[in-house]
Parts: sequence; structure tokens; C-alpha cells
Amino acid sequence: MRFLTAVGIILLNLFGHADAAETKPMNIVVLFADDWRHDTLGCAGNPVVKTPNLDRLAQEGVRFTHNCVTTSICGVSRATLFTGQWMSRHGNKAFESFATPWSETYPGLLRANGYFVGHVGKWHNGKFPADNFDFGRSYAGTHWMKQKDGSEIHVTQRNENDAMEFLRSRPAEKPFCLTLAFFATHAEDGNPKQYLPQSQSMSLYQDITVPVPKTATDEYFKRLPPFLANEKNEGRNRWHWRFDTPERYQEYMKNYYRLASEVDATCGKVISELKSQGLYENTLVIFTTDNGYFHAEHGLADKWYPHQESIRVPLIVHDPRMPTNRSGQTNDQFTLNADLAPTILAAANIAAPSRMQGRDFAPLYVAKVQPDWRREYFYEHATIRDVHFIPSSEALVRKDWKYFYWPDFKTEQLFDLRNDPLEENDVVADPSRAPVLEEMRKRFAELKSEAR
Repeated sequence: MRFLTAVGIILLNLFGHADAAETKPMNIVVLFADDWRHDTLGCAGNPVVKTPNLDRLAQEGVRFTHNCVTTSICGVSRATLFTGQWMSRHGNKAFESFATPWSETYPGLLRANGYFVGHVGKWHNGKFPADNFDFGRSYAGTHWMKQKDGSEIHVTQRNENDAMEFLRSRPAEKPFCLTLAFFATHAEDGNPKQYLPQSQSMSLYQDITVPVPKTATDEYFKRLPPFLANEKNEGRNRWHWRFDTPERYQEYMKNYYRLASEVDATCGKVISELKSQGLYENTLVIFTTDNGYFHAEHGLADKWYPHQESIRVPLIVHDPRMPTNRSGQTNDQFTLNADLAPTILAAANIAAPSRMQGRDFAPLYVAKVQPDWRREYFYEHATIRDVHFIPSSEALVRKDWKYFYWPDFKTEQLFDLRNDPLEENDVVADPSRAPVLEEMRKRFAELKSEAR
């Protein structure tokens, strides 16, 4: 495998050739948080949460404002991260292993091409395949974990310790890829407190009031289709766990934001370690998350459904190939979690397998001439347990319109996002919208077929 320098790859992308001099290939670090939607960042305009390290990463790189997931649930989204495929193709519909051969994943391909490859933290795709990694440590599910000596350690601190060990013990002669998969800000579902930050974080956000979303009311809950607007729906069940009184909302949202700030602090330490080792300017650093999150919007909690709060997630990229005069910019093109694997492979100058469905998005911030890019995408989610617990959902997502289809109930919805960004009013029955509805039905069927 021939590796190109970061400068060489710029020349290749822009002019079709590379400088003859070749040095070390780019390293890759994927900072992958959990249950963290697009606006849980200071740099995204959140008025409460403090994320200074990720804000700085955005200033040094590029932040994508319309990054989305193709399925909004932990395991499926992680399978999509590794495979660059929609759920329909990789086969993990919730908690299973994906069917895609390991040799067609980005960790598998990087390792086969000389990279030292590590995974730290949450896996959520069946049994962790430790033998497929040079450095593999998988754990999640609780915020506080027992150590061998009987003491407890917070899961985010353990993430940090393991990431630092990877960076400090890796073989110096090899390029490396580290996927740091945080458990935070995921709730500890079996614990009545749900979000359990570290003690040093408890002083954060004490004297503020977290704004309550406009749609976090019973009125908006009752606007949902009847199969969602009932107490059997797991999104409503979890709303009761976290948000069903004003006092509980403030307590749990503050602890959620404390977990986010802890993840931000660990991201900052990883980046500082890269800089101290002289690696930062030759490392592709990606921060993103597995799915969005309802903070009581529509009277719901968690994710799963095709609403904006659930499907939009952060994406911040520091890439040595990016021209310095573009640092700190935002990009509003539709990028997807399915794009991460082919983007990572392209950065390592490794061809993506033909069955990967995502696209390398680096040309959006590297190339002089912007590529033609997607303006819509197909969203899918399988039924979990039964149609009352978490029903299946599908959607055609655009920036100005969104078409929902609920397969278990053969129900459609249509939202005019340009004029109704909070998805307050379903206009599927409005006769004046019939041409839009018919066109979107047709395009939805086409993209659904392509995904499968």
C-alpha cells in the first residue's frame, strides 16, 4: 500500500497528481460520543452547555451543521460507522452483530494496510471482536465501574485512561487509528438518577435554568400519531423517567450537560496529547455521535424516530489537508454517518469497498471546486420488541420538507421544515400540499430501494 503525505493528497485531489516525496500517512482519531444531538455544543449556539475543547476543534477545522444519521439508535448507528452502509445492508437492526465482512470495515481495512488499530469503549454490535484490533477494550452500560482493586472509576475517565495508554504505547513506526467510543452522554437506564456525572462536575450549571423546549408540552405530545401519543410508547416511558416535572427536567438536563462537558474535557486531553507528540498536524480528528436525542420535545425522551432532534448529530473535522484559510468555517451540506467510513479510508489512500454506500466528504472542505452533493436522504428504523414499544419508521429527509412513513401502521406525515422547523404541524392532509406529497412518495420509494 502506498501512502501519501497530507500535502500530497491535497495535490492529488485538486490537480490529479501528488508530489513525489512521500512521508508518513495520516493518523486517524474518531471521537464518538453517545446520545448527543447536533446542538449540544457551545459552538452550535447552545446557551447552557460548555464545550470549550470541541469549540476549539471546530475553530481549527470545519463543523458540519446538517450531519445526520441513517438510523437513530446506538447499535445500528455504530454498525453504519464501521461499514459505511445503511441498516438494510449491514443487517444490524438494533442489538445484533452486523453481517458485513470485517475485511470491508474501516478498522479492518486500515489494519490490513499497515495501521495500528485501536477501539476503546462502547461496542454494541454483538460480542466484541478483540482479535480484530491491536488494542481493544470494550465496556459500557454504567457510568461508574468497579476496578480490580475494588475502587470505582467513571466510564469517561476510563475512556480517557485507555485512550492515553493507546497513544503513549503505540508503535512509533506505524500509522494509527483510534476509535474512542464514549458511553456518555447515554443514560444509565437501570438507575433512577439516569445521568451520573463525576463529583468535580457538579458545580457546573448550578445557578442557571435550562430552557424548556417549546414543544415539550402535553399539547405537542397529543399532536403525535395515536400509536405514539400513548403511555405504551417507550419514548413516553423514558420521558417520565427524566422530564415529567419541572424539577426533574432541570436536575436531569444539568447532569446530562455535565456528562457532555466531561466528554469535552477528555476530547481536549486527547487532542493535547496529539499536539504534545507532534502528531496533530498529521492526524485526521473527527468528533461525532451515534444519534440525536429528545430533550422532552413532543413529550418524548431518547431517540429512534425521524424528528429533527433525533436524527441530527454533530460533526467536527480537523483535517491536515484542509486549506488554513478555511479553518473555522461551517458547512451546511447533508453529510451522514454512512459517509464516515469512506472518508476515513480515503484519508488513508485506501479504496472503499464497492458495497459501502456513503461518500467521502473531504472534497467539501478540501477541493477548490465543490462537488455535486446530496440534497436528501432515506432514513429507516426497525420495530423493537413490538409496534407499541418502538414502532418502525422511515423518512425522506430534505432541508425544506420531510416525509414520514410508519410501516407498522401504514401512516404518512408531511412537514414543511422551511416554515415549520420544529415539526409542529403535519400537513399530509392539506390538499394544497398534494403535489409535494406525491413527488416525495415517489422519491422515497426510489431511495428506499437503493438503500436495500
